[in-house]
Amino acid sequence: MKTELLHANFGWLHAPPFPPACCHCLIIRSEAGLMLVDTGIGMQDIASPEERVGTEAMQAAGFQFIESVTALAQIQELGYTAADVTDIILTHGDPDHVGGLADFPDARVHLSAEEKLQLETDDPRYRSAQFSHRPQWVTYDINDADWFGMPSRCVDTAVNIDVRLIPLFGHTGGHCGVAVETEGDWFLHVGDAYYLRGELTDPRHPIGELAAFRATDNAERLTSLARLKTCIDAHGDAFAYCGYHDTSELPASVPAFEEIC
Repeated sequence: MKTELLHANFGWLHAPPFPPACCHCLIIRSEAGLMLVDTGIGMQDIASPEERVGTEAMQAAGFQFIESVTALAQIQELGYTAADVTDIILTHGDPDHVGGLADFPDARVHLSAEEKLQLETDDPRYRSAQFSHRPQWVTYDINDADWFGMPSRCVDTAVNIDVRLIPLFGHTGGHCGVAVETEGDWFLHVGDAYYLRGELTDPRHPIGELAAFRATDNAERLTSLARLKTCIDAHGDAFAYCGYHDTSELPASVPAFEEIC
């Protein structure tokens, strides 16, 4: 069986007047099992939204709780079970990215050491209830490889492919992109390094105000965005990429917000 990278949307956010935003995640399918990049809004979030997400976050981001869109529902639709997910790589720990973790309790969860430290603080952006199942954390703190001119951290997974965390700090203290090589092709998931792809070409993009407000360190966020843009300008023909929230980056096969909600 060839290793295959699949695009999926594991949640919807809609807080008017902002347009709907997706939770664009990745499924890597191989003989060894499944690997996920981020997990979106999970089954337990749907069951206990106030405890796990919080009223303020639900209202501010416009969380939509839709069982059929969860990672667990979608991998089951593909014919797999929760136990088939061996590894989950997180860009960061915000509630809309980690809600599905508890649906895959046997998976190893990979993230930067800096982000793991932030999860252990009392920062209100993180929700301890989403980690109460005690994930099997695996952290990385050393930039041990170059990836198209950017520092990266090699991730050890059950799937025999090259996976890297790409430090793109600023949105959170340990926010990273995730680079995955399948069948000789590289793909970079940039997480929330940008909210909309247009930020790469328009330094005054209107969404930048929201991105700045949500950043732990906006100066560092802008530095990471500039580093990402430089890499794409220089090497963009060598890899494809996407962010987490830009619906225009979803493949046509993924149902639109209006079809689901």
